[in-house]
Amino acid sequence: ETTIGDVNPPTPSKSVTPRYSLSFWEVTAASGVVLGFLIGLVCVYLTMPQSDYSFLKLPRNLQDLQILRDNLEIYTSDYTVQVLVGYSLVYVFMQTFMIPGTVFMSLLAGALFGVFKGMVLVVSTATAGASSCFFLSKLIGRPLIFSLWPDKLVFFQDQVARRKDGLLNYMLFLRLTPTLPNTFINVASPIVDVPYHIFFHATFIGLIPAAFVTVRAGIALGELQSLGDLYDFSSMATLFLIGVLSVTPTLISKKKA
Repeated sequence: ETTIGDVNPPTPSKSVTPRYSLSFWEVTAASGVVLGFLIGLVCVYLTMPQSDYSFLKLPRNLQDLQILRDNLEIYTSDYTVQVLVGYSLVYVFMQTFMIPGTVFMSLLAGALFGVFKGMVLVVSTATAGASSCFFLSKLIGRPLIFSLWPDKLVFFQDQVARRKDGLLNYMLFLRLTPTLPNTFINVASPIVDVPYHIFFHATFIGLIPAAFVTVRAGIALGELQSLGDLYDFSSMATLFLIGVLSVTPTLISKKKA
Protein backbone atom coordinates (compact mmCIF):
# COMPACT_ATOMS: atom_id res chain seq x y z
CA GLU A 1 0.00 0.00 0.00
CA THR A 2 1.40 3.46 -0.95
CA THR A 3 1.44 6.19 1.74
CA ILE A 4 1.78 9.98 1.38
CA GLY A 5 5.42 9.81 2.38
CA ASP A 6 6.36 7.35 -0.36
CA VAL A 7 8.63 8.98 -2.93
CA ASN A 8 8.47 6.19 -5.52
CA PRO A 9 5.32 4.02 -5.70
CA PRO A 10 5.88 0.31 -6.17
CA THR A 11 6.20 -0.74 -9.81
CA PRO A 12 4.66 -3.95 -11.13
CA SER A 13 7.13 -6.78 -11.51
CA LYS A 14 8.07 -7.75 -15.06
CA SER A 15 7.57 -11.30 -16.23
CA VAL A 16 10.84 -13.11 -16.58
CA THR A 17 11.36 -16.07 -18.88
CA PRO A 18 12.16 -19.03 -16.65
CA ARG A 19 15.62 -20.46 -16.89
CA TYR A 20 16.28 -24.15 -16.72
CA SER A 21 19.49 -26.06 -16.36
CA LEU A 22 20.07 -29.70 -17.14
CA SER A 23 21.36 -32.15 -14.60
CA PHE A 24 24.30 -34.45 -15.21
CA TRP A 25 22.00 -37.46 -15.60
CA GLU A 26 19.76 -35.69 -18.11
CA VAL A 27 22.75 -34.76 -20.27
CA THR A 28 24.09 -38.31 -19.91
CA ALA A 29 20.75 -39.81 -21.01
CA ALA A 30 20.56 -37.53 -24.05
CA SER A 31 24.14 -38.38 -24.99
CA GLY A 32 23.25 -42.06 -24.68
CA VAL A 33 20.41 -41.60 -27.18
CA VAL A 34 22.80 -40.01 -29.69
CA LEU A 35 25.35 -42.77 -29.16
CA GLY A 36 22.70 -45.46 -29.64
CA PHE A 37 21.68 -44.02 -33.01
CA LEU A 38 25.29 -43.75 -34.15
CA ILE A 39 26.07 -47.34 -33.15
CA GLY A 40 23.00 -48.55 -35.02
CA LEU A 41 23.99 -46.68 -38.19
CA VAL A 42 27.55 -48.01 -38.02
CA CYS A 43 26.23 -51.58 -37.66
CA VAL A 44 24.03 -51.17 -40.74
CA TYR A 45 26.95 -49.71 -42.69
CA LEU A 46 29.20 -52.62 -41.74
CA THR A 47 26.67 -55.17 -43.03
CA MET A 48 26.61 -53.60 -46.50
CA PRO A 49 28.84 -55.07 -49.25
CA GLN A 50 32.25 -53.61 -49.98
CA SER A 51 31.78 -50.63 -52.26
CA ASP A 52 32.28 -46.88 -52.62
CA TYR A 53 29.69 -45.20 -50.39
CA SER A 54 30.75 -41.60 -50.95
CA PHE A 55 27.18 -40.92 -52.11
CA LEU A 56 25.81 -41.67 -48.63
CA LYS A 57 24.99 -38.28 -47.15
CA LEU A 58 21.88 -36.44 -46.06
CA PRO A 59 20.38 -34.83 -49.18
CA ARG A 60 20.09 -31.05 -49.05
CA ASN A 61 18.57 -30.51 -52.49
CA LEU A 62 16.91 -32.47 -55.28
CA GLN A 63 20.21 -33.08 -57.06
CA ASP A 64 21.69 -34.76 -53.96
CA LEU A 65 18.51 -36.79 -53.61
CA GLN A 66 18.61 -38.02 -57.20
CA ILE A 67 22.23 -39.14 -56.82
CA LEU A 68 21.31 -40.98 -53.61
CA ARG A 69 18.29 -42.60 -55.27
CA ASP A 70 20.29 -43.74 -58.29
CA ASN A 71 22.91 -45.42 -56.11
CA LEU A 72 20.56 -46.95 -53.54
CA GLU A 73 18.39 -48.54 -56.24
CA ILE A 74 21.31 -50.88 -56.92
CA TYR A 75 21.27 -52.20 -53.34
CA THR A 76 17.57 -52.09 -52.48
CA SER A 77 16.62 -55.36 -54.18
CA ASP A 78 19.57 -57.41 -52.86
CA TYR A 79 19.98 -55.74 -49.46
CA THR A 80 16.41 -54.74 -48.69
CA VAL A 81 16.65 -55.25 -44.92
CA GLN A 82 19.83 -53.19 -44.56
CA VAL A 83 18.38 -50.36 -46.66
CA LEU A 84 15.11 -50.39 -44.70
CA VAL A 85 16.82 -50.42 -41.31
CA GLY A 86 19.31 -47.76 -42.37
CA TYR A 87 16.56 -45.57 -43.81
CA SER A 88 14.43 -45.92 -40.67
CA LEU A 89 17.32 -45.11 -38.33
CA VAL A 90 18.26 -42.01 -40.30
CA TYR A 91 14.65 -40.77 -40.49
CA VAL A 92 14.01 -41.30 -36.76
CA PHE A 93 17.37 -39.70 -35.92
CA MET A 94 16.52 -36.62 -38.00
CA GLN A 95 13.10 -36.29 -36.41
CA THR A 96 14.42 -36.81 -32.90
CA PHE A 97 17.06 -34.10 -33.16
CA MET A 98 15.10 -31.71 -35.41
CA ILE A 99 17.49 -32.05 -38.35
CA PRO A 100 15.87 -30.51 -41.46
CA GLY A 101 15.47 -32.57 -44.62
CA THR A 102 12.90 -35.25 -43.80
CA VAL A 103 10.91 -34.17 -46.86
CA PHE A 104 13.79 -35.49 -49.00
CA MET A 105 13.67 -38.77 -47.07
CA SER A 106 9.94 -39.06 -47.80
CA LEU A 107 10.58 -38.49 -51.50
CA LEU A 108 13.30 -41.14 -51.38
CA ALA A 109 10.86 -43.67 -49.89
CA GLY A 110 8.53 -43.20 -52.82
CA ALA A 111 11.36 -43.47 -55.33
CA LEU A 112 12.74 -46.70 -53.80
CA PHE A 113 9.64 -48.55 -52.55
CA GLY A 114 6.58 -47.18 -54.36
CA VAL A 115 3.45 -45.53 -52.99
CA PHE A 116 2.05 -48.19 -50.62
CA LYS A 117 5.30 -49.44 -49.07
CA GLY A 118 6.70 -45.91 -49.08
CA MET A 119 3.61 -44.61 -47.25
CA VAL A 120 3.86 -47.30 -44.56
CA LEU A 121 7.58 -46.60 -44.15
CA VAL A 122 7.27 -42.82 -43.95
CA VAL A 123 4.26 -42.70 -41.62
CA SER A 124 5.73 -45.31 -39.24
CA THR A 125 9.21 -43.78 -39.11
CA ALA A 126 7.88 -40.22 -38.87
CA THR A 127 5.62 -41.23 -35.98
CA ALA A 128 8.48 -43.06 -34.27
CA GLY A 129 10.76 -40.07 -34.73
CA ALA A 130 8.15 -37.64 -33.42
CA SER A 131 7.59 -39.90 -30.41
CA SER A 132 11.33 -40.10 -29.79
CA CYS A 133 11.53 -36.29 -29.93
CA PHE A 134 8.53 -36.07 -27.57
CA PHE A 135 10.21 -38.17 -24.86
CA LEU A 136 13.61 -36.57 -25.34
CA SER A 137 12.01 -33.14 -24.98
CA LYS A 138 10.22 -34.30 -21.87
CA LEU A 139 13.65 -35.12 -20.46
CA ILE A 140 15.76 -32.15 -21.61
CA GLY A 141 13.54 -29.92 -23.74
CA ARG A 142 12.55 -27.10 -21.40
CA PRO A 143 15.68 -24.95 -21.85
CA LEU A 144 15.43 -25.31 -25.62
CA ILE A 145 11.74 -24.51 -25.98
CA PHE A 146 11.85 -21.49 -23.67
CA SER A 147 14.85 -20.03 -25.48
CA LEU A 148 13.78 -20.72 -29.08
CA TRP A 149 9.98 -20.33 -29.11
CA PRO A 150 8.75 -18.52 -25.98
CA ASP A 151 5.86 -16.75 -27.74
CA LYS A 152 4.72 -19.83 -29.65
CA LEU A 153 4.87 -21.83 -26.42
CA VAL A 154 2.55 -19.39 -24.62
CA PHE A 155 0.09 -19.56 -27.51
CA PHE A 156 0.23 -23.36 -27.70
CA GLN A 157 -0.14 -23.78 -23.94
CA ASP A 158 -3.21 -21.53 -23.94
CA GLN A 159 -4.82 -23.40 -26.82
CA VAL A 160 -4.18 -26.80 -25.23
CA ALA A 161 -5.65 -25.63 -21.92
CA ARG A 162 -8.78 -24.33 -23.66
CA ARG A 163 -9.32 -27.52 -25.68
CA LYS A 164 -8.91 -30.27 -23.09
CA ASP A 165 -12.20 -31.89 -24.10
CA GLY A 166 -11.40 -31.94 -27.82
CA LEU A 167 -7.63 -32.09 -27.72
CA LEU A 168 -7.31 -34.93 -30.23
CA ASN A 169 -9.22 -32.95 -32.84
CA TYR A 170 -7.07 -29.89 -32.19
CA MET A 171 -3.83 -31.84 -32.44
CA LEU A 172 -5.08 -33.39 -35.69
CA PHE A 173 -5.80 -29.89 -36.98
CA LEU A 174 -2.25 -28.81 -36.16
CA ARG A 175 -0.74 -31.83 -37.93
CA LEU A 176 -2.83 -31.31 -41.04
CA THR A 177 -2.34 -27.56 -41.41
CA PRO A 178 0.70 -25.25 -41.26
CA THR A 179 -0.62 -23.46 -38.16
CA LEU A 180 2.44 -24.51 -36.12
CA PRO A 181 5.62 -26.25 -37.37
CA ASN A 182 5.72 -30.01 -36.78
CA THR A 183 9.12 -29.69 -35.14
CA PHE A 184 7.72 -27.25 -32.60
CA ILE A 185 4.74 -29.53 -31.91
CA ASN A 186 7.04 -32.48 -31.23
CA VAL A 187 9.19 -30.52 -28.77
CA ALA A 188 6.48 -28.46 -27.09
CA SER A 189 3.76 -31.09 -26.58
CA PRO A 190 5.27 -32.72 -23.47
CA ILE A 191 6.07 -29.28 -22.02
CA VAL A 192 2.41 -28.18 -22.19
CA ASP A 193 1.18 -31.57 -20.90
CA VAL A 194 -0.31 -33.06 -24.05
CA PRO A 195 -0.90 -36.73 -23.15
CA TYR A 196 1.26 -39.08 -25.21
CA HIS A 197 -1.64 -41.23 -26.44
CA ILE A 198 -3.28 -38.14 -27.95
CA PHE A 199 0.02 -36.98 -29.40
CA PHE A 200 0.64 -40.43 -30.92
CA HIS A 201 -2.78 -40.84 -32.54
CA ALA A 202 -2.85 -37.27 -33.88
CA THR A 203 0.64 -37.70 -35.31
CA PHE A 204 0.01 -41.10 -36.90
CA ILE A 205 -3.29 -40.08 -38.51
CA GLY A 206 -2.38 -36.47 -39.24
CA LEU A 207 0.80 -37.28 -41.16
CA ILE A 208 -0.91 -39.60 -43.65
CA PRO A 209 -2.22 -36.99 -46.17
CA ALA A 210 1.06 -35.05 -46.45
CA ALA A 211 3.05 -38.31 -46.57
CA PHE A 212 0.89 -39.52 -49.44
CA VAL A 213 1.52 -36.32 -51.43
CA THR A 214 5.29 -36.50 -50.87
CA VAL A 215 5.73 -40.24 -51.42
CA ARG A 216 3.70 -40.16 -54.61
CA ALA A 217 5.85 -37.29 -55.89
CA GLY A 218 8.96 -39.36 -55.17
CA ILE A 219 7.98 -41.83 -57.88
CA ALA A 220 8.42 -39.09 -60.48
CA LEU A 221 11.48 -37.64 -58.76
CA GLY A 222 13.20 -36.79 -62.03
CA GLU A 223 10.32 -34.51 -63.03
CA LEU A 224 10.53 -32.31 -59.91
CA GLN A 225 12.18 -28.95 -60.46
CA SER A 226 11.85 -27.69 -56.87
CA LEU A 227 10.17 -28.59 -53.59
CA GLY A 228 7.49 -26.06 -54.44
CA ASP A 229 6.19 -28.53 -57.03
CA LEU A 230 5.16 -30.86 -54.21
CA TYR A 231 2.52 -28.65 -52.72
CA ASP A 232 0.48 -26.92 -55.39
CA PHE A 233 -2.66 -24.94 -54.55
CA SER A 234 -5.01 -27.92 -54.81
CA SER A 235 -2.85 -30.08 -52.52
CA MET A 236 -2.57 -27.37 -49.87
CA ALA A 237 -6.28 -26.56 -50.11
CA THR A 238 -7.15 -30.24 -49.65
CA LEU A 239 -4.89 -30.60 -46.60
CA PHE A 240 -6.34 -27.44 -45.06
CA LEU A 241 -9.90 -28.62 -45.69
CA ILE A 242 -9.15 -31.93 -43.98
CA GLY A 243 -7.69 -29.98 -41.06
CA VAL A 244 -10.80 -27.82 -40.74
CA LEU A 245 -13.03 -30.90 -40.82
CA SER A 246 -10.96 -32.52 -38.07
CA VAL A 247 -11.53 -29.62 -35.67
CA THR A 248 -15.21 -29.03 -36.56
CA PRO A 249 -16.64 -31.53 -34.01
CA THR A 250 -14.87 -29.65 -31.22
CA LEU A 251 -16.30 -26.31 -32.36
CA ILE A 252 -19.81 -27.74 -32.64
CA SER A 253 -19.69 -29.29 -29.16
CA LYS A 254 -18.56 -25.94 -27.68
CA LYS A 255 -21.47 -24.11 -29.28
CA LYS A 256 -23.95 -26.65 -27.95
CA ALA A 257 -22.47 -26.29 -24.47
